[in-house]
Amino acid sequence: MTAASADRPIPGVAPIPEVTPIPGATPVAGAPSVPEGVPGRPAPGEPAPPGGAVGVFDPLRLCIFSTVALLTWIFGPFAVLAFAVLGLAGYVRAHRAGLRRSRCYLRDVRLVLAYLGALAVVALVASGLQIASWLP
Repeated sequence: MTAASADRPIPGVAPIPEVTPIPGATPVAGAPSVPEGVPGRPAPGEPAPPGGAVGVFDPLRLCIFSTVALLTWIFGPFAVLAFAVLGLAGYVRAHRAGLRRSRCYLRDVRLVLAYLGALAVVALVASGLQIASWLP
């Protein structure tokens, strides 16, 4: 029997139904054990896998915030305008799709939209002033 033919039903033979374990039931002798816990994490009482601790806080957002601050420092109001418009477009799309509460500090999507809209207007004015300062 090949691996491809093992998945095909055999004529005249009823397929074996999937068996789901009953919570709190005693396992049958000889049955394969099902690991407990969260997939990808060690079971309670087991040591952490080599190469790093599991569940350690990853400060990715802090890296993102630093990068955004650097871009804003280099490109000034143009970067603020770009990020505000990008955020505004994303939140408008999410609001139309049904998002009403955000993980943003302001929580209410309407407040986030108002904040990003105001930020875009201020950045647009600041960009205009920046361009005007370059002209003789």
